[in-house]
Amino acid sequence: MPKESMAQRKTAGRVMHEWKHGELKSGPGGKAGKVKSRKQAIAIALKEAGASKAGASKVESPKKNKRNLARSKRKEATGKTYQQEREGKSHVGASGRRESSRAAGGKNAKAATRRTPKQRAAARKNIRKAQATRRRRAA
Repeated sequence: MPKESMAQRKTAGRVMHEWKHGELKSGPGGKAGKVKSRKQAIAIALKEAGASKAGASKVESPKKNKRNLARSKRKEATGKTYQQEREGKSHVGASGRRESSRAAGGKNAKAATRRTPKQRAAARKNIRKAQATRRRRAA
């Protein structure tokens, strides 16, 4: 039995953390509801980590294990795990809540978006254009 890699251990740990906090869901897109069974949580953790053990109902091939781990890492990198969605974090290791920029329409942006002089000029032009349109409509 090969030893789990660090990435696999981290992924399995994250899944178990989700289960402990009631954030782990089963089924496609989490539509089957919250996972309550510890055994089911372990099975999901091993599947997501790409570390299926012998003795499981179906032993995954190394290729499928690699694909499962890659899928999990992609979810973690883009902030699509249930833990990140609940805590509002953009990626694994993000400290604090997600900071969305004002340009993206974010409500919790802490600082104004840094723009290049060219971008600032374009933004001013768009603002003037919008103001002129509003004046025309009001008149």
